Amino acid sequence: MHLASRQATVAMAATLLAALTGPAFAAPAAAAATGTTEARPMKDIRFVIFHAPGPRWQAGKGMFDQEGLQGHLDHYRKLHADGKLALGGPHLDDQGGGMMIPEAGLTKEELTAFAEADPAVASGLLRVQVRPWLVGMKK
Repeated sequence: MHLASRQATVAMAATLLAALTGPAFAAPAAAAATGTTEARPMKDIRFVIFHAPGPRWQAGKGMFDQEGLQGHLDHYRKLHADGKLALGGPHLDDQGGGMMIPEAGLTKEELTAFAEADPAVASGLLRVQVRPWLVGMKK
């Protein structure tokens, strides 16, 4: 493929990416297509905390009736009060569990340590997993 054709293909891909996710993610591809040294935009990567029922979860019992759930709620209210938790709550389907979405800028290590210090995780009521998430769309 000729250089001009390759640049046109990359530019077209960048345009499509911008249409789907916004210009912040298309800028690096567009810069590559044109050969410019435009600075890469900052990506909003957050480490989302996922909860699932643990071995001490009592099947058939409502989530708010589970022994130890109040300690879990109190634990995450501290993170929220410190301005470090953007969103959080339970899933309402049969699988249960829930997730916590932190504000931008917290490290995986910081959030993992916090999540593992949750008394509901320590007791086995909940299991926890921390996963990286790229915010591709937001207001």
